[in-house]
Amino acid sequence: MNYQVVIPARGGSKRLKGKNIIELGGIPLIAHSILYAKKSLPNLQIFVNTDDEEIAKVAKAFGAEITYRPLALGSDTTSSVEVLQHQLQWFEENQIQCDALILLQATNPLRPNWLLEKAILSFEGSGRQSLAGFSALNKKYGQIDSDHFFHPENYEPGQRMQDLVPRYYENGLIYITLADSIRGGQIITSDVFPLVVDHITATVDIDEPQDLAYAQYILENHKENE
Repeated sequence: MNYQVVIPARGGSKRLKGKNIIELGGIPLIAHSILYAKKSLPNLQIFVNTDDEEIAKVAKAFGAEITYRPLALGSDTTSSVEVLQHQLQWFEENQIQCDALILLQATNPLRPNWLLEKAILSFEGSGRQSLAGFSALNKKYGQIDSDHFFHPENYEPGQRMQDLVPRYYENGLIYITLADSIRGGQIITSDVFPLVVDHITATVDIDEPQDLAYAQYILENHKENE
C-alpha cells in the first residue's frame, strides 16, 4: 500500500497566535510532527498543507514538502476532510501515488516512538477503511439538564472508579484513511479501527497558552518512547 503523510497547518490561529510555529522544546511546534514522521518513515516524503508562507518556510527547513492550499481553504471553518481532498487532488496532478493518507496534526506534537509503526500494522491487519487514535477516559461523567438535575452516563452513584465500564475519546495523535474514503468525504469511517494509546503524550493538544506550558512539562519530564 502506498502511504503519504500529511500535516495540515493553516495560519491565523485566533486563540494562540502563530501556534503552529510557536516554540516547544527549542523547535517550532510543527517541527515535532515533521521530525517524528521522518524518523518513523524515512523513505517517505512528509507533506505540509498550508496557506501561510511563514509556516511553509519553517516546514521546509525541517525537511517537509509544501502543498499550498487555495485561499478558500484557509478559513477557520474549513474542515480537515476538505484539506485532505485538496491534498489528494494535488497528488493526482503531480502523479504521486496515494492509497491511504496518514494524518498527523501539528497541534498534537508529542507521540510515543512506537505509534506510527503500530498504527500502520494495525490498519493493514484490520482491513478497515480508517484508523484513529483513542485513549481511555477515566472519569465519571454525565449531563446536567435544564432543570439542573445531573444524570450520570457511565456509572451508578457510589460506584468505584475501578468498576467503571471503559469509555474512550479521540486523542488526535494519528489518523490513517483510505484515499477513496477521503474522496467520499470521510476521515473517520463507520468501521474505524480504534488504536488505543494510553500514554501521557496523548493528553497533549495545543490550543490555548496553558496547553503549551503543559506540553513543555510533559516534554521535560516524560520519555516519549516508554
